[in-house]
Amino acid sequence: MTESEKNLQIETNSKIRHSFNLDDAKLYSNRVKMVDKRIINGKTDVNQLVPFKYKWAWEKYLASCSNHWMPQEINMSRDIALWKTPNGLSEEERRIVKRNLGFFSTADSLAANNIVLGTYRHITAPECRQFLLRQAFEEAIHTHAYQYIVESLDLDESEIFNAYNEINSIRNKDEFLIPFINCIADPSFITGTPESNQKLLKSLIVFACLMEGLFFYVGFTQILALGRQNKMTGAAEQYMYILRDESMHCNFGIDLINTIKLENPEIWTSEFRDEIRELFHQAVELEYAYAEDTIPRGILGLNATMFKSYLRFIANRRCQQIGINSIFSREENPFPWMAEMIDLKKERNFFETRVIEYQTGGSLDWE
Repeated sequence: MTESEKNLQIETNSKIRHSFNLDDAKLYSNRVKMVDKRIINGKTDVNQLVPFKYKWAWEKYLASCSNHWMPQEINMSRDIALWKTPNGLSEEERRIVKRNLGFFSTADSLAANNIVLGTYRHITAPECRQFLLRQAFEEAIHTHAYQYIVESLDLDESEIFNAYNEINSIRNKDEFLIPFINCIADPSFITGTPESNQKLLKSLIVFACLMEGLFFYVGFTQILALGRQNKMTGAAEQYMYILRDESMHCNFGIDLINTIKLENPEIWTSEFRDEIRELFHQAVELEYAYAEDTIPRGILGLNATMFKSYLRFIANRRCQQIGINSIFSREENPFPWMAEMIDLKKERNFFETRVIEYQTGGSLDWE
């Protein structure tokens, strides 16, 4: 491809992705045909939602809407009373709560930034964009939930929200993620070449499989373990709903990744897969270090060794979901109760605080 052809391709792709001016309608001389749509580098009008080509994206969008919740719906009175009771929680249990809030309170903001500043503008299938908009809103709800817990417990807001700068185990995870946001959020970055397509795909894998699909699971397990012992039940209920949302985000991301692979098979090289495997290894080590930091001694029936097995189990599962062989020898799930936390047709929280009926959430599989 000549330099002028490359420039023309970049200009055309930019117009397709970012134009909202009807004067540019001449780019779309015919009505949108389903067969012409692509996840990335598409040349159909991104403002026309239908006809659907990627029905799985639309179905996940509808399911997410049916699962809507807001933090203020959750009663925090029992959590407040327990937190204010001097011997209500051990120091180790308080450490778990504060460390988790320190990580999650900014993690979902990073996830939202990745969507609105990067991923969204590179996706050219409007039904997929529709889910991304819903996902970004849910990330905002999650950040709201952590703020609601912090405020309810009267915690030091500056300590919690600045933990990602001050706590090594949290900062190291975020520093692993941020380059993958910056890469695709760069205004000069644009897809359309094998190299740039791989960069986008790598970012999608990092956020779907490693951030939402791995980095969140130590924290989810720890807070839900507290809830299983009838402690911090309001916070644990919110984490249950966040876990359900993030499972949907992870599964959507995996569908997106696999569809991009099918539409662009030339980018799924053995060398690229090796790079992805290395990222998985790094992510497991970072999350295990976080587990050791948050739970240095056994508590709540949990210990760091169990988390090592759990993280390897999850990593193997994520690899399999995107077509990569398992990277660890066979690992079992040491926390089978985590897989029982979600029944999306009827989400009954096990702390006996409320029951919520959902319409179409049953389309989400746990694993």
